[in-house]
Amino acid sequence: MPSVFLAPIRPDVVHFVHSNMAKNSRQAYAVSKWAGHQQSAESWGTGRAVSRIPRIQGGGTHRAGQGAFGNMCRGGRMFNPTKTWRKWHRKINVNQRRYAICSALAASALPALVMARGHKVEEVPEVPLVVDSLDCDKTLKAKKILEEFGAYDDVVKSKNSHAIRSGKGKMRNRRHVQRRGPLVVLTEAEGKSGAGKAFRNLSGVEVACVERLNLLQLAPGGHLGRFCVWSKGAFARIDAVYGTHKRKSEEKSGYQPPRAIMSNADLPRVINSSEVQAAARPARSVQKFHRIKKNPLKNLGVMVKLNPYAKYLKRSKSQKKAKYVATDAQKARSKEVYAELVA
Repeated sequence: MPSVFLAPIRPDVVHFVHSNMAKNSRQAYAVSKWAGHQQSAESWGTGRAVSRIPRIQGGGTHRAGQGAFGNMCRGGRMFNPTKTWRKWHRKINVNQRRYAICSALAASALPALVMARGHKVEEVPEVPLVVDSLDCDKTLKAKKILEEFGAYDDVVKSKNSHAIRSGKGKMRNRRHVQRRGPLVVLTEAEGKSGAGKAFRNLSGVEVACVERLNLLQLAPGGHLGRFCVWSKGAFARIDAVYGTHKRKSEEKSGYQPPRAIMSNADLPRVINSSEVQAAARPARSVQKFHRIKKNPLKNLGVMVKLNPYAKYLKRSKSQKKAKYVATDAQKARSKEVYAELVA
């Protein structure tokens, strides 16, 4: 397996690069520079209890006196009219583009991602599908090759999805829509020999050259998992084009495909492995003590922690209370003695 297919799968990088690459095929558009300004209008100025917007000159018609030119007026120009010198194209770092292509190739080698994208690969013996020879000069031969390896189901799915677009795109030279089929990857020599024309004549099938892989084909819409059919020569050539983890590329000035930080991305399996568990300390079983909150207005001990003077304050109150009780008892006794003497 070439090292490119072991690269990290980064949907964020692929989406960023794809969205910026797709902008490079746009055509500039703008409204006419005179649109909304083709009337004879002038402001009435102040003093007439109306706004100062320019108004159509003349009389004898409903249009006379109506506002013009402004974006809030009927028949006026748009706000901030579009210009042809807008920034239409985007520059993308070379390393980011190569990283995105490597991620897209790695995702194309995972059957789960290929099936999640909607491709029919249930009858395909392996993913990525590598065929010994894709050398054919007729579309009928190309069809038989795909049928032999169970890849023609995806072509049928793509052909059956051909439909008329919903919306106004029908009027803008985009009348039909269709799902993507397989991507046939060939070498440059195989593409010139006639195989490229034979395969691209099938509905939904696209042909790519291994020396010039395009992210717009490998991840249409920025979505990973394109079903790729490789020729044996193209599959063997991918290491020379993009390099390996041990050897640099022959065509891309010393480039090597990105390497994953973790060789095994199954983190729970790594943590629960016997080697890691043997070196890790056992889990501590400490019972947490939850203190019961006590009311300081009812508990003297808690109040003393908050206010150390509370103990002396309560003692003085109890002494005063005892003094008052003794005084009341003495007064009551005096009253009794006085009553006995009077009697």
